[in-house]
Amino acid sequence: MKIATWNVERPSKSSPKTVEIINILKSLNADIIVLTETNEFIDLGEEYKVYHTAALQDPMYKKGERRVSIFTRYPQPENVSFYETFNAETSICAHLDTPIGRLAVYGTIIGIYGNREKSFIADLEAQLNDIENVGSKVRSFCFIGDLNMSFADSYYFTQEGRIKLITAFDKSGLKNYTTNQPNNIDHIVLSKHFVGDRSVEWSDWNKEKKLSDHKGVMIEIVE
Repeated sequence: MKIATWNVERPSKSSPKTVEIINILKSLNADIIVLTETNEFIDLGEEYKVYHTAALQDPMYKKGERRVSIFTRYPQPENVSFYETFNAETSICAHLDTPIGRLAVYGTIIGIYGNREKSFIADLEAQLNDIENVGSKVRSFCFIGDLNMSFADSYYFTQEGRIKLITAFDKSGLKNYTTNQPNNIDHIVLSKHFVGDRSVEWSDWNKEKKLSDHKGVMIEIVE
């Protein structure tokens, strides 16, 4: 099972970079892909269903831009649950059926203007409440997307934000499976019991950040 995330930096439909981005995404062969700073024109083919955050009302955004999109090959359970998030334009949480079991996938950006703005901590606190609230309703949880926080180095972080996230993950039985990746602020955090004793391998791309200003990251859960 492969789970990936990438901030594609507000792609333009006419840009040659966008073609490369889409080709890379298709080549990942991932089962769940969460894109951030994306656009609804991104199409990964008929094998994927896609769910977006709410349309952005701020006139600074271009037509079709969305903060988060969840692409998945997995069918949803009957009468699927979409859990309410603190801000429908910023976060989306869909309950998906997977071969390992049902998984609530919470795709998000923490702090749309980065972690240096005063709004970051308020945004973070609201999302930590979402983790607790959704986590109380589901057995397995995936918190994924642009967290605007590195954990392996001093690349881009605040001490307060890092501590709050690590503490919340520990409290909720979550593990950040991309925590050791350098120069990286996009993460895949999963319930430890969902992964169980399976091994987890990770990979990344766009390391030189030529297609967007973020690396893309993926984990593969291996039996």
